[in-house]
Amino acid sequence: MNAREVLADYYVHANEGDWSRWCDLFAEDTVVDEQLAGRIEGRARLRSMVTGLGELYASFENFPLHFLVDGEEAAVVSHISARSASGAAIEADVMNYFRIRDGRITYMANFHDTQPFQVLSRADGGEL
Repeated sequence: MNAREVLADYYVHANEGDWSRWCDLFAEDTVVDEQLAGRIEGRARLRSMVTGLGELYASFENFPLHFLVDGEEAAVVSHISARSASGAAIEADVMNYFRIRDGRITYMANFHDTQPFQVLSRADGGEL
């Protein structure tokens, strides 16, 4: 798969809630700098972290608005529209930066306002 196809699948799988196939898009030794969760190293660790997303969100959609692909690097501006398990609305604009090699995401960083996601930590009294 080329970078644009990987990115298209990234958003399709996320919007379907198919976190297993979403994780398959990442390289074994991937590194993800995630705004809320911090640095995640390795696909196995990423997979273990996303298994609980279905419990955090009643609904989750990440709509890509702009793609910029330059060889193995890409940036995507998107909008997340979601509801927490308790029903609180989450709306956030996001920018993701990707490095993609051999059809797999080797590095990803996301940048967004963290305030809309605070409803997730308040829902159970714990931290994200």
